[in-house]
Amino acid sequence: MNNKDINIIKKTPLFSGMEEDEIEHMLGCLSAVGRNYRKNETILYPGDPINSIGMVISGRVLILKEDFWGNRNIINEALHGDVFAEGYACTQGVELGISAVAAEDSRVMFMEVRRVITTCSTACAYHVRLVRNLLSVLARKNLLMDEKLTHLTQRTTREKLLSYLSSESKRQVSASFEIPYNRQQLADYLSVDRSAMSSELSRMRDEGIISFEKNRFRLLI
Repeated sequence: MNNKDINIIKKTPLFSGMEEDEIEHMLGCLSAVGRNYRKNETILYPGDPINSIGMVISGRVLILKEDFWGNRNIINEALHGDVFAEGYACTQGVELGISAVAAEDSRVMFMEVRRVITTCSTACAYHVRLVRNLLSVLARKNLLMDEKLTHLTQRTTREKLLSYLSSESKRQVSASFEIPYNRQQLADYLSVDRSAMSSELSRMRDEGIISFEKNRFRLLI
């Protein structure tokens, strides 16, 4: 990992509270390696052997799950500082059931999970801090999954859209906001048909409930 990576990593939740020399030591302890991916390049495939946690240093990564017929569902997205594949990496003998795709040009750092969850022989204070930070990151991800479940349990496409757009408005503290998904990605995230979703968005706009242009929305009521 280079100095630029370390300066970025220092600002991530996983390495919160650590100095640069501590981070350098931890990256060596975790056998960390950074890799670059182009937009739409697949980072992880279902069935891949996985023993490392991925962390986005720059760019954006979509975590996807596909069924037998190729229908795609976006589980979540990983932005700068977010980790992914940690559940599979921490569970021995479980085959990777998701894929990870770069939504834009991205750089990802992989860390050997066993070295994260097992305290090193020196029992260094910053390793303990790393484990505590990891627990905090996982707790936050769990809350986000609970939020997504709230959207998915709505009965209609309109209710799912309103639930998601409302939560984004609250998160960004504004009635006008941008979402990270294009139309197909939004449909995949909400598990709805894209055509039906687009029609519903148009009806909601005609009814004066929302306005939008591409991925920028404004809630009017």
